[in-house]
Amino acid sequence: MTLSVTNTLTGEREEFEAQGDDVLLYVCGLTVSDDAHLGHARLWMHADVMHRWLAYEGYDVHHVENFTDVNEKIAARIGEDDLGDDEADVAEHFVSDTIRDMRGLNLKRAEVYPRVSEHLPEIIDLIQTLVDRDHAYESNGSVYFDVSTFEDYGKLSNQQVEELEAQGEESERSEKRNPADFALWKSGAVAPETAAEHRNPDLDPLTEPCGQTWDSPWGEGRPGWHIECSAMSMTHLDETIDIHVGGRDLVFPHHENEIAQSEAATGKQFARYWLHVGLLQTEGDKMSSSLGNFFYVADALDEFGVDVIRTFYLSTAYGSEQTYSEETIAEAEERWERLERAYEAAVDACDSTDARTKVEAAALRETTDEIYEQFRAAMNDDFNVREAMAELLGLASAVNKHLEGADEYDYRALREAIEAFEALGGEVFGLSFGDSGAGGDVSVAEDLVQLVLDVREAEREAGNYDRADELRDDLTALGVEVEDSGDGATFRFE
Repeated sequence: MTLSVTNTLTGEREEFEAQGDDVLLYVCGLTVSDDAHLGHARLWMHADVMHRWLAYEGYDVHHVENFTDVNEKIAARIGEDDLGDDEADVAEHFVSDTIRDMRGLNLKRAEVYPRVSEHLPEIIDLIQTLVDRDHAYESNGSVYFDVSTFEDYGKLSNQQVEELEAQGEESERSEKRNPADFALWKSGAVAPETAAEHRNPDLDPLTEPCGQTWDSPWGEGRPGWHIECSAMSMTHLDETIDIHVGGRDLVFPHHENEIAQSEAATGKQFARYWLHVGLLQTEGDKMSSSLGNFFYVADALDEFGVDVIRTFYLSTAYGSEQTYSEETIAEAEERWERLERAYEAAVDACDSTDARTKVEAAALRETTDEIYEQFRAAMNDDFNVREAMAELLGLASAVNKHLEGADEYDYRALREAIEAFEALGGEVFGLSFGDSGAGGDVSVAEDLVQLVLDVREAEREAGNYDRADELRDDLTALGVEVEDSGDGATFRFE
């Protein structure tokens, strides 16, 4: 059975056809204006499982996920607590925390995590291309995309241009030809009144324009939100990519605008398959920082552990909405414990003197033989993790049934069951079976230390020496000796 996916662009279930052995996968990443919550992590986890499954099926996955580190929400937090005195410092703080959370969730690393602030030349070049092709126009130092010039505008969200409400801030509307036009470049810095919309009301208001600005052919300013992903995707993948993943709340206007500006600039299809992850709900509302009904990833990891969190997400297919509650997380905890107990029991029995060559457990052998086929069918059915998890739980039941009350065990059947847990539960689902999870693997520990050192070096380059020293002290406290030299930092475990 080949992989089929639900493509938002067509509204249809379609057979996935890669353009070769490579899959170009772009994930709309986080706007780093706060620590990540479980709603953000749901998108990350499902994108991670998609990556893992495609790799398991033999594809070479080129996975790019951006950090939006230029945004009025970030600028609004300037001077708050110890976040920093400029937009770059605030963004750096939350990028560091986001990387920590991603590693804590045992996500496979993307090929690259591009940041908006690093890609201004590519963004400006893309905007200039749109101006040159008469798809965009300058107005008072800002640049807007003219939606009337792109015939297919609205094809992702199934909306008609004439029915759309005005996009962007109130101050932009007098500058635009059409209410639905959207900003590619914004003149000047972030206005105090714009920052105030996102600033903690308990803090002193910002009285001067804030945030980073850059020179451009249209004057000093900042990039619009939508243009950033198009520029970063084309820079690190190609003008046409295979799969674009994002939250369902981004279909309009963000992804609709990505399509318009990208295809208007290149004349090529931007993304062949659009996969949208349903929102995480809590008491009927989506989990969001603005509503204050969120649970930070770091806190959830401390309270529940990575395997319970991943098992929670694996209970619902990516395209459906999911509810977070005490009951649903407790159910995930129970499921993970069932899997973990069965795996550990299989390992103990397999490695005991009671595991024999000539004992034959037909039911366990049959279940283990079938699980690969059934698991594969579920995952190729639009990444149906719910059904795939049911197969893994079925394997746990088969193991328990074989071991219950037995004096001797089928060594071969147990070994194959262990391998199935590690391949499907560990390699594909990212759960901590054997050495395939986050625990007990020296290479993973080394990767994590190197990641902290990379963050530390970035802090030093930004002049945040106190933060860099804190990271070194934290590593020392964990038994990691760091040595600085002219060629960079090296480390060893004490």
